[in-house]
Amino acid sequence: MNKQTVIAETEKYYLPVFGRYQMVMDHGQGCRVWDNEGKEYIDAFAGIAVNSLGYNHPVLVKAIADQATKVMHCSNLYYTEIQAKALRLVAEATGMDRIFFANCGAEGNEGAMKLARKYGVAKSPTKYKIISADESFHGRTFDTLAATGHDYYHVGYGPLSPGHVLVPYADIKALEAVMDEDVCAVLLEPIQGEGGVHVPSDEYLQQVRALCDKYDALLIFDEVQTGVARTGKWFGYMHSGVKPDVLTFAKGIGGGFPVAGFAVPERLAHVFKPGDHGGTFGGNPLACAAVYATLATIKSEGLVEKVAQKGEYFIGELKKLQAKYPDKVKEVRGRGLILGMELTKEGRPVVEHCLANGVIINCTAGSVIRIVPPLIISKEEIDLVVAALDKALAAM
Repeated sequence: MNKQTVIAETEKYYLPVFGRYQMVMDHGQGCRVWDNEGKEYIDAFAGIAVNSLGYNHPVLVKAIADQATKVMHCSNLYYTEIQAKALRLVAEATGMDRIFFANCGAEGNEGAMKLARKYGVAKSPTKYKIISADESFHGRTFDTLAATGHDYYHVGYGPLSPGHVLVPYADIKALEAVMDEDVCAVLLEPIQGEGGVHVPSDEYLQQVRALCDKYDALLIFDEVQTGVARTGKWFGYMHSGVKPDVLTFAKGIGGGFPVAGFAVPERLAHVFKPGDHGGTFGGNPLACAAVYATLATIKSEGLVEKVAQKGEYFIGELKKLQAKYPDKVKEVRGRGLILGMELTKEGRPVVEHCLANGVIINCTAGSVIRIVPPLIISKEEIDLVVAALDKALAAM
């Protein structure tokens, strides 16, 4: 089908829940993608931080293809070797002991909050309150929606799940004011992604940890976007040294294949009993093959350390643009390869200008250019992204 036909057919049959750009992606290689008219792009968005190894990585493609010839789906009533292998690598990467596999970040966060509620209510019938932050994003199920700190996601759905409290992000006094014995969990992103790439201080996270310990509340870190080497460490919490009680993951852990979940230390392994939680597709063999191949490749190619180095270079180049356009760029922030450039004006025109010039980026929170490229992006490709941004800012 040509471009116009693809767009028309999609618009005819798909629910109108996405605001799409007029581009039909066809195939990719490394950090490059091509549309169905043959135009080449550098992808500095990676499917919202999902394609951690870029496109068509031979190890990942082979792992999924080989597994597909054996068994694609197996009920969790039985064991598979590939799941056992994947579990071990996830435990090593997260620093946790027990893992649950799900299919998307919302499912991972939903399961984490469900575990926290069971943990709390077992101690007291009123210990079910969950505190999260303004400008956060945790998913679109009813419970994750209630934990998400954006009012516009809430409109039109009637009463949301009870027991959720929102406080300003990185404001310890605001958190202190609502903490009590009825809190079962505090749910935070170590770096807010959707909210505009906000990086809190290590001191703040340490203070949150202390408050959770004081009130016997679980600290849940939503690492759906910050996990899997994205920040220059295996997981974002490792920068602060503040270890959560529950860690959720998704996006980049499957290298593009849908897989997610949450992880806990051994002391929380038996909060759930058999039958308390589950899922038909979570931890299926294809997903586990993708997880194993992705994590093994990140480790073997030394991508954690390389991301830290590339991130320092990238943020330095973006700060040069800030100095060049002080009336247009308000702030540059981020860590590793999750970067935000806050503009003084609405950011969509910059995204559109870059797309027209062969670079894929994103705008979040209205005016923040979000850059989350594949972990394998090269210095030369970073320079091309920066050059496209330079042209777009000049044209504003």
